[in-house]
Amino acid sequence: MENDKKEYKLSGMTCAACAMTIEMVVKELPTVKEATVNLATEKLTVFPKEGFTSEQVLEAVKEAGYQAAEKGEQKPSDYAKQVAEKKENVRHMARRIWFAVGVTIPLLYMSMGSMIGLPLPAFLDSRAHPITFVLVQLLLTLPAIGIGRGFYTRGFRNLAKRHPNMDSLIAVGTSAAFLYSLYSVVQVLSGHYSFVHQLYFESVGVIITLVLLGKYLEGNAKGRTSQAIQSLMSLVPSQATVVRYGEVVTIDTEDIKLGDIVRIKPGERMPVDGIVVSGQTYVDESMMTGESVPVEKSIGDRITSATVNQTGSIDYEASKVGSDTTLAQIVHLVEEAQGSKAPIAAMADKISRYFVPIVLLLAILAALAWFFVAGKSLQFSLSIFIAVLVIACPCALGLATPTAIMVGTGKGAENGVLIKSGQVLEAARMVNTVVLDKTGTITEGKPSLTDVLTFGTISRGDLLSLIASSEQHSEHPLATAILQAVQAEDVSLTPVTDFQAVSGKGIVAQVNDQEILIGNESLMKQYQVELGEYISDLISLSHQGKTAMLVALDKHLVGIVAVADQIKKNSREAISELQKMGLEVIMLTGDREETAQAVAREAGVHQVIAGVFPDGKAALVKDLQVKGKKVAMVGDGINDAPALVQAEVGVAIGSGTDVAIDSADIVLMHSDLLDVVTAIRLSQATIKNIKENLFWAFAYNTLGIPVAMGFLYIFGGPLLNPMLAGLAMSFSSVSVVTNALRLRRFKLKS
Repeated sequence: MENDKKEYKLSGMTCAACAMTIEMVVKELPTVKEATVNLATEKLTVFPKEGFTSEQVLEAVKEAGYQAAEKGEQKPSDYAKQVAEKKENVRHMARRIWFAVGVTIPLLYMSMGSMIGLPLPAFLDSRAHPITFVLVQLLLTLPAIGIGRGFYTRGFRNLAKRHPNMDSLIAVGTSAAFLYSLYSVVQVLSGHYSFVHQLYFESVGVIITLVLLGKYLEGNAKGRTSQAIQSLMSLVPSQATVVRYGEVVTIDTEDIKLGDIVRIKPGERMPVDGIVVSGQTYVDESMMTGESVPVEKSIGDRITSATVNQTGSIDYEASKVGSDTTLAQIVHLVEEAQGSKAPIAAMADKISRYFVPIVLLLAILAALAWFFVAGKSLQFSLSIFIAVLVIACPCALGLATPTAIMVGTGKGAENGVLIKSGQVLEAARMVNTVVLDKTGTITEGKPSLTDVLTFGTISRGDLLSLIASSEQHSEHPLATAILQAVQAEDVSLTPVTDFQAVSGKGIVAQVNDQEILIGNESLMKQYQVELGEYISDLISLSHQGKTAMLVALDKHLVGIVAVADQIKKNSREAISELQKMGLEVIMLTGDREETAQAVAREAGVHQVIAGVFPDGKAALVKDLQVKGKKVAMVGDGINDAPALVQAEVGVAIGSGTDVAIDSADIVLMHSDLLDVVTAIRLSQATIKNIKENLFWAFAYNTLGIPVAMGFLYIFGGPLLNPMLAGLAMSFSSVSVVTNALRLRRFKLKS
C-alpha cells in the first residue's frame, strides 16, 4: 500500500495559496506520507501510508473548502468530456463577468461621472437626492457581491481555519469597503448627508469584476497549455471495426477487448496495439518513430495504436487495449510530467505559505499607521488597506512553474521527446557531459553489408550468390545482414549441401560440388587457405571498424565481404551540436578499441571508452560524477539501465513501441540523437521561462505592495487606487501564463 500513488481531481482552487492550503491539510493526515498539488493541472497526488483511505483525503479537502474526486483510469472519452467541461466553465465565467460588468459600469458612472463632467439623471443627483443616490449604489453592489460570493465563502472559511489565501484577501478587502460604505448609507439615511461622498461600492464591484476577468483570461490561457494531451488523444479513432463470432461490427474503441480481431481499411488509424493475423499493407509510423517512409506489415508483424494504414486491408489481433496501448502510455507519461514540480518551485511554495498572513499584517499596519500616525481619514486608511490586500494576490507566483512545465513537456511530447517530470527538466539544464552508448544509439544497432571485394575471375554477383546460398542456413546476425543485402540486389540462390557451422570461425558448405569457406582468418588457417597479398585488405577493413569475412572456394581465396553497424544519419550532426553547446561528449561501448575508434572518427566523437561491459557502464558514469560532471547517459534503455539510473539524466532511445522505459528520465520515441539536443535545449528554455515568471511575480509583489501601502505618496508620488490594484493583480496572472505559452513557439531544430 505504501508504494501506491493516489491521484485526485480538484476544483474550487483560485490561486497558489489554495494549492498550499490543500497540500497542508492533506499532509497533516497521519496516513499520508507526502502530498503535492499542481495548480495548473488541478491535480492532487498523494503517497499513502498504512491505514490510508481515499475518504480521509476527500473529507480533508472538503473541510478546507474545496472539492476532490478520485481519478480512475482515463479513457479517451474522459479527456474529451474534461475539455468540454472546461470550455463550459469558461463560458459560464464569461456570462458572470458580463453580468458583473452590467452592474459595475453604472456604479462607476454614478461615483466617478460627476468628477469628469458626465451628466446624471436628476433623481440621481447626490446633492438633490442623496438617499436615492446611496440606495441605488447599494442595490447595484449586492448583485456583484452575489456573483463573487465564492470569494467570501472560501476566503472567510480558510481565514477561520488559519489557512488564509487569495480569496481571503479579496473577501477581507471588499468586505471592509462594503461595510464602511454600508455605514455611510446608514449615516445618510439618518440625515448626515456629508457621508454621501464616502462610499466604496464602486471599488467592491470593480475589484470583483476584475478578479473574475483575470480568472477568465487565466482559464482560457491554461486551457491552451494542455493542448498536447488533447492533440495526442485525438489521434485515436472513436470507433473501430472488429470481427466477433464471424460478424463484422463497429464498436467504440474503448470497448475493444484483448484478443479481438480489428479490421483496418486504407487510410484508417489503428485504434489499439496488436499483431497482424491476415493481409498485407504499409503503415505510416511517423508519429511514433519519426520514420517518414511507410513500413511494410504482414502476418506476425506488430501494429501500434495511432499509426495510419496506407494501402492494403489487414486484420490484426488486439494485444494491448485501454491504458496499456502505446499511445495511452505516452499520454500517461505526459500527464505525469505536467503534474510534477521542478525543484525551483520549492522556493515559490515556501513563500506562498507565509505570504498571505504577512500581507494581511502589512495591510493592517499600513492602515493603522496612516490613520493614527499620519492623521489621515478613515476613508484614506481604508483605501490603503484594500489596495494592499488586493494587489498582493500570489496567483502569479503559483502559476509561474506549473504552466511552464505543462507547455514545455507538452511541446516535447508533440515532437517525440517524452520528459517524465519537472525535476528532469531542471536536471537536464545542468548537464555538462553527455555519455553515448554506441550500438543502437550512435549506430543503427544492426549490421549491414558495406564492402564486397572480389579476387580472380569471379564476379560480384556470383560471389554474393555463393555467400547467400551458404548463409541462408545460418542464424548468425552477420548472415542476416548479408541475406538482407542480397535480397535487395535480387541475387539467385543455389542449393547447398553438407552445411557446417564452425564455432567462432565461420561456416563450411558444398555448393555445386565445390567447397566454400566463409569466415575469419582462423578458419582460413585451419583449412590451409593462403591469404597472400590480400591480408592488407583485411587489415584495412578492420581499422575502419568493419567485421570482415574471407571467402574461399576449393581452398582458394576468391573474395572478402565486410559488415558494419552503420552510424545513424543524424548522429554526426547531433554530436556536433552537443559540442557546440559546450558539452563534453563521450562514447561508451563494449566493442574493442579499433572498432570503437573507427566509429568515433566517423561520428565526430573525440573521447572514447571501449571494452566496457554493461555492468561497468554505471561505475564509469559514477566516476565522472565524482569528478564533478553532471552526466546525461544516452542508451537503449535496457542494457544500459544501470548507467541510465546512475546518471543525473537518463535518456532512452525508444523504439516507438516500448516507450515506458522505467530506467530513463527522457524517452526519445524517434530514436534520433538530434532529439537529445532538443531535450536539453527545451529544458534550458523551460527553466529560463520559469525564472522569468518567478522574477516578474516576485517583482510585481515586491514593488506593488509598498506602492499600495503609500510609500510613494509620502514623497509626493501617486497613491494606488484599489480598483487599479485589482486590475494589476488580475493581469499579473495572465501575463505569467502568456509568457509560459511562448514555449509553444520553441524551435526544435536550430
